[in-house]
Amino acid sequence: MACNSCSTEQNGQPRGCKNNGTCGTDSCNKLTVFDWLSNMSLPKGETPFNWVEVRYKNGRKDYYKNTENLSLSIGDIVATQAQAGHDVGMVTLTGELVRVQMNRKKINTNNDQALKIYRKASQKDIDIWCAAREKEEPIKVKARQFAIDLNLQMKISDIEYQGDASKATFYYTAEERVDFRELIKVFAREFRTRIEMKQVGFRQEAARLGGIGSCGRELCCSTWLTDFRSVSTSAARYQQLSLNPLKLAGQCGKLKCCLNYELDTYLDALEEFPKTDIKLLTGKGTAVCQKIDIFKGFMWYAYEGEWMNWHKITAQQANEIIEMNKKGKSVASLEEYVSDLMEDTKSEFENVVGQDSLTRFDNPRRRNKRKNKRNSRNNNKRRKPQNRKNVSK
Repeated sequence: MACNSCSTEQNGQPRGCKNNGTCGTDSCNKLTVFDWLSNMSLPKGETPFNWVEVRYKNGRKDYYKNTENLSLSIGDIVATQAQAGHDVGMVTLTGELVRVQMNRKKINTNNDQALKIYRKASQKDIDIWCAAREKEEPIKVKARQFAIDLNLQMKISDIEYQGDASKATFYYTAEERVDFRELIKVFAREFRTRIEMKQVGFRQEAARLGGIGSCGRELCCSTWLTDFRSVSTSAARYQQLSLNPLKLAGQCGKLKCCLNYELDTYLDALEEFPKTDIKLLTGKGTAVCQKIDIFKGFMWYAYEGEWMNWHKITAQQANEIIEMNKKGKSVASLEEYVSDLMEDTKSEFENVVGQDSLTRFDNPRRRNKRKNKRNSRNNNKRRKPQNRKNVSK
């Protein structure tokens, strides 16, 4: 992801627009849609779709009707209709793909009360919009302090000004219901604008603020995920994950959304396995399931009283034993099934790459006889002149 304001400096260091994916060129923002129909022309007699997708701060999008038949393209700044006044946003999608997006989100295109696009934003509109955006961060700091002074159990996570700076929306999270009537009076008196309070969930807060997950990538909720489905601890149990809240929780403090991604695959694989609470009756004793390997199809059982000795069998073999137990029969022991799974784990490795042996330091180092002979000869040559001098004397 990159844009003109995110390019590198002369020394090669990244400049960074510091807008967290909401820069003005619409090339490194969140939830960007690629218009793969942009180079295709409509058939003769077909009129272009007169709805436009407009994006605001932190990926908030809405759909507006182009009643004035303005020539709009992706990246244009437009003034849109609001409940009071007008808002300023950026066009992110035009044409037939807008129809696809609206059908996917079940938005009625024949609504007479649909919001409209007034005009392309003038320079005055852009100046007011940019000045309002610059005030959001210092106002957020003051708003949090006002909430602390009133002892309100809430957290103000973000502030969004309307394009004409006539209204400010305060996004907050709270565990319980909060009476913020006095807080609104303080905000209106201090900031001199219309105030709107909007409560969001903890997952929506993480999506607006963004961050890096434990996987090392950007949060799914802030890049591409738009619908937040409920995640339960049973999803972790089906995937044989440790029920550690520190590892299963995401940046929002809730269970990670990615726990649902592979859940259907695990559920399909578990259909071939018997329930883990079913005990196997054998002649040697009753066996209890200790562990399963879902994708390899193995199960480990231990006899009651011999919990340290685990016996590995396949899921098909476990189903066969259970069927025999239902008929009143039992097998002699699990060892006869385990012997069928015994594999030769010895493997011979060849040095095909030409690397040195890993055991080259295990054997004692051999002395070099040639070097020892040379050293002895040199020592003898040095000693001979000294002996001659002693003899002459």
